[in-house]
Amino acid sequence: MRMGTSRVGVRAIATGEPAAEARPSRSVMDHLVLLKPRVMSLVVFTGAVGYLLAPGPLDGLKLLATLSAMAAGAGACGALNMWWDADIDARMARTAMRPIPRGSVPPHEALAIGVLLSVVSVIALGLRANWLAASLLVLTIAVYIPLYSMTLKRRTPLNIVIGGAAGALPPMIGWAAASGSMTLGSVALFLLIFLWTPPHFWALAICRTTDYERVGVPMLPNVAGPVETCRQILLYSVALAASTYGPLVIPGVGPLYVAVATACNAVFLWRALALYRLRLGDESVRRKAAMALFRFSILYMFLLFATLLAEALLRG
Repeated sequence: MRMGTSRVGVRAIATGEPAAEARPSRSVMDHLVLLKPRVMSLVVFTGAVGYLLAPGPLDGLKLLATLSAMAAGAGACGALNMWWDADIDARMARTAMRPIPRGSVPPHEALAIGVLLSVVSVIALGLRANWLAASLLVLTIAVYIPLYSMTLKRRTPLNIVIGGAAGALPPMIGWAAASGSMTLGSVALFLLIFLWTPPHFWALAICRTTDYERVGVPMLPNVAGPVETCRQILLYSVALAASTYGPLVIPGVGPLYVAVATACNAVFLWRALALYRLRLGDESVRRKAAMALFRFSILYMFLLFATLLAEALLRG
């Protein structure tokens, strides 16, 4: 059933009519998009911060191997997710131009790429770093594909809350690769991303309710409505703000990070509160506030981890 989505054309998606078969040319860019490079870059960035904050001497070659394996693992998740979700991707405006719905990459090829990268990334990380890090990478892939994509995404509005663990594991992988251990420091980095994920994605979901309704994905705004979604975003934002001070257990993380985290938290909470106040207001205004929070949430996470990286480099 999923194989048929590979030939869905852009016109068919827009009109709802059956699409004539097309044979668009494949390119390196199509396969790059299949690996979700934006997600991959976030995985590599947060993984590098975890590696550099971990105790122990810096091994440049091991760091490079670790980040390469993590990039491959993230690419595997992207390819497998697009393979599995090709049927709904074809019917959503945000995803209709992905390689499989456009027909530029066939589903069986995406599946093969995803499986191959999964195996190679785990083995490479285990051999070059350690098997604790490799096990955490296996857990990341397992949470993102079988648990989130194949099970939770289409069945429960808690999909993002539970599935968000996959995106929160990269700093722990980097930490484990560098030190061969998991400590409170790595757990603090995990919690930071884990608690950031729900308000980040629910803010976007408020702006994409029509898309999710069309394909039957039970995102929180579609199931519980805007009032409860805005309330949950505010509650998670408060928990997130508290979690940003968890990395202070890591030696070397100090005043610079505290200052940046406090400033970022003030803006994040202000935007979350502004969205909450609009929970009963005009829908278009609420969507603008939700999109503003979503966009800032990306900058928010980058600033926090960039500051942690700066403190790691200053620590030497």
